[in-house]
Amino acid sequence: MKCRLCCAPADDVFLDLGAAPLSNAYLSAAQCQRAEPYWPLRLHACPQCRLVQLQAFERADSVFSPDYAYFSSYSRSWLEHARSFVDRAVDQLALGPHSRVVEVASNDGYLLQYVRQHGIACAGIEPTASTAAAAREKGIETHEFFLGRQTAREFVARHGHADLVVANNVLAHVPDLRDFVDGLAALLAREGTLTIEFPHLLELVGGNQFDTVYHEHYSYFSLHAARRALDGAGLRVRAVESLPTHGGSLRLWVGHHDAAMGAADDPDSVVAHVAREQAAGIDTDAFYRGFQLRADSVKNAFLEFLLQQKRHHRRVGAYGAAAKGNTLLNYAGVKPDLLGWVVDASPHKRGLFLPGSRIPIVDESRIRQEQPDFIVILPWNLRDEIEAQLAYARAWGARFVVAVPQLEIW
Repeated sequence: MKCRLCCAPADDVFLDLGAAPLSNAYLSAAQCQRAEPYWPLRLHACPQCRLVQLQAFERADSVFSPDYAYFSSYSRSWLEHARSFVDRAVDQLALGPHSRVVEVASNDGYLLQYVRQHGIACAGIEPTASTAAAAREKGIETHEFFLGRQTAREFVARHGHADLVVANNVLAHVPDLRDFVDGLAALLAREGTLTIEFPHLLELVGGNQFDTVYHEHYSYFSLHAARRALDGAGLRVRAVESLPTHGGSLRLWVGHHDAAMGAADDPDSVVAHVAREQAAGIDTDAFYRGFQLRADSVKNAFLEFLLQQKRHHRRVGAYGAAAKGNTLLNYAGVKPDLLGWVVDASPHKRGLFLPGSRIPIVDESRIRQEQPDFIVILPWNLRDEIEAQLAYARAWGARFVVAVPQLEIW
């Protein structure tokens, strides 16, 4: 395959999770009577630009379909993350009534609702009809299309440039990376600010977070690769922050190359993060070695745990019908005989079945009804939030479990 950033051959595989269906392609009962499409799930690292990526097997409009089931607003911690960012950006960038904010991949309006509370004009760009409709119900102007050079220019011609463009956890989701980044540059006002958040490759590999690999994530970014992608569109990283979200993310503050220094600029933070990646050897082959063995170890430990509980007739349930959980379950070959159900807070998922494993998604009342001995938290990055929510399960002696980055029972 060719690298989607620099077009160099990127054939070497450093992580192979077998074949899997799309992680967010939840199934109805009728669909469970039919076969699912599976594609290889393998990570490649470009030897030239070091972009880590999957081969694209499906078009983006098939992956992010009109009935896309991921809604951002069902995590309290993520909503707080969004609110805190908006408050800070409004203050730091001196945004006001004459400013305009655009979020790309705005989902259900989880972030822009806080922009509106500041009285600032805003709009979302969101290609999935299900989440766009939810945002409009909150009164948020939302446009349904995939961002690229042409669609960005058409948007600007109708609505003008944005003083702040927000792109949270979307950079990984685009198969044509250069077209998408050009679209971000086209949206941004000459002296405007672009912020980008993405799970950090350094944490993914170093923290054994292999379950964040799925087909909806076409690319996996280091600061090294992200800077190269942005530079090609005339954009410059002006500050970098480390965030705890998604197991460890980066937030980039970005501007046009020729823009004046802004209030958010922090050149020292860029230098420090570049040095951290270089010290870890992220631009060397050695950084990627051993990832497969660590992933296999987690898979085997999780399967051994489930089999042991089945042998002893202990009840095991799960919480969080998350994409990362689907990667783990399909890689391990887990089916309903080992894990009978998974609870999820989103009504858009309940009553459906997990892709591949066909495990049913149920309401939280199932936990109280069945009183399981163990509750597996599949979205381990939200373990504290979920454990606090389910604290009542301790009354009957339930214990919590995460499998990634290593099996832990408490």
